[in-house]
Order: sequence, then structure tokens, then C-alpha cells
Amino acid sequence: MAKIIFASKNNGKIREFREFLTPFGVEVISLNDLKNVPEIEENGATFEENATIKAHTIAQFYHLPVVADDSGLSVDALHGAPGVHSARYAGDHDDLANNKKLLAELINVPFPKRTATFHTVIVGLKPSGEKIVIDGAVNGHILTAFRGNNDFGYDPLFYYDALDKTFAEMTPTEKNDVSHRGNALRKFITVFKEWWED
Repeated sequence: MAKIIFASKNNGKIREFREFLTPFGVEVISLNDLKNVPEIEENGATFEENATIKAHTIAQFYHLPVVADDSGLSVDALHGAPGVHSARYAGDHDDLANNKKLLAELINVPFPKRTATFHTVIVGLKPSGEKIVIDGAVNGHILTAFRGNNDFGYDPLFYYDALDKTFAEMTPTEKNDVSHRGNALRKFITVFKEWWED
């Protein structure tokens, strides 16, 4: 079976990618399955740059096709912050601290102006250099207090107006149907076969 590396250690994301790619007869290997993984310097200015850095680093090291993604939250009242720094907004991958900082930054902003967008960019890269770039997004508002206890990141504060729920109040199926990552994955699948077989 042909192999592809998904450049992530996040078990939730890995599971999603495996489910999407299984019908193509592709074995998805994650960074958790590999030894001597090189350090990845995510110092890009955009989600696409960071995803490309990840994909390029891993593809060159292991000489296998790679899929990498980068995601984040952009809040309009904060001029797009936390953006590419979403995971490290208040330190090193501390969800609670990130959420508390976000609430503090928006303390005097009224609900109508607390608009925000979750972004995901997926990059597929072969060792030969053939590349595909897919993006997905979803719009919502940032609440003033946590709601729900599912999932991770900014989900307890990200309110999706159409369902009257935060991402943390949704079932996994509900979230996948509307989320930035779900939207990007559905687009990715439509172009994956041609890129993979090319």
C-alpha cells in the first residue's frame, strides 16, 4: 500500500485524515509513527507558509509525499490576531491561557463586533515538488464566557450563529459538517486523487 505522511502529532487530526484517505487505499503515517523527526521551524507569516514549511521539511527528510495543515483563529476586532500565533497566543500550546487572553483582549468589545473566522490551509507536497494548496474557513463570533466541553482550542468561545452553538457544544459530526477543517478536507478530497496519481 502506498504511504503518505500526515505531518502532525495531533491524534484527532490524524484520525480525521485517515478516515478521509482510507477509500483511496493510502496508508497514512503520522509524525507519531516516525523516528528522528526533524525540528520544524513554523516561522511563516501566513497559514499557507507554515503548512508548506512543515510539508517541505518532512518530505525532504523522509522522501515520501506529505500532507500538512496549519490552522488558526482570526478576530476582526484584534486586526486578525491571534492568527498564525493561535496555538502560542499566551505561551506554548496552552488552550486555557490562550482563551483567557482572548477574553481579556476583547473585554470591552460588544457582541456584534466580536466577529471571527477559523482558517485551515492544507498543503500536499511530493518529494518531486508537486504541490496542492487547499483552504477552508468558517465565520462566527467570540463569546464572553465558555460554553460546552467538547474538543479543544478556542472551541468553547467560538459561536457558530447558524446552529446557535459553540464548537465545543457540537457533536463531532456537527462540527465536521461546518468547521474550517471539515470544509478544507472536503475540498482536499476532490483534488487529492488527481494530485496523488499524477
